[in-house]
Amino acid sequence: MRRKPGSGHSGGLLLAGDVVTPCLLGKTGISHNKHEGDGATPSGSYELLFGFFRSDRISPPSTLLPMRALTPQDGWCDAPNHPAYNRPVRLPFAASHENLWRDDRLYDICLVMDHNFSRRHRNRGSAVFVHLTADKPYTAGCIALSPMAMIRLLPFLRNGTRVEISL
Repeated sequence: MRRKPGSGHSGGLLLAGDVVTPCLLGKTGISHNKHEGDGATPSGSYELLFGFFRSDRISPPSTLLPMRALTPQDGWCDAPNHPAYNRPVRLPFAASHENLWRDDRLYDICLVMDHNFSRRHRNRGSAVFVHLTADKPYTAGCIALSPMAMIRLLPFLRNGTRVEISL
């Protein structure tokens, strides 16, 4: 994964074997020093851990990556001082969180990278996912793929597949 030349901060290219496909990155581009709310996609090498999908909209994706069907009660804690920071949570949830059951289809397929997940540090960024594109030409710090690109890529993914993000 890298920035697409001439596309500003948020245009990227995903390279998977011989396949190159456009993707969207964070509004502020790629950062070596990711922190909560900065709008940047973190540089580095991250394993894919698992994913979610909206079973009311799509069939279970064809992939070796562990996937779980979302429910309207699924959320993700983004409150740096909460013990559940950067973890899935059940809604309602009192602390700051992101709702994973969305109307905009962004998380119809959502893959969790090991950015600040296995070893969490406060304010180093939460909910950094590989998800689908929506209406905006950027993400809040994730990587977004078109639905067609995601469906083409999923059969090649498994737990431990690495996502390399570089400038």
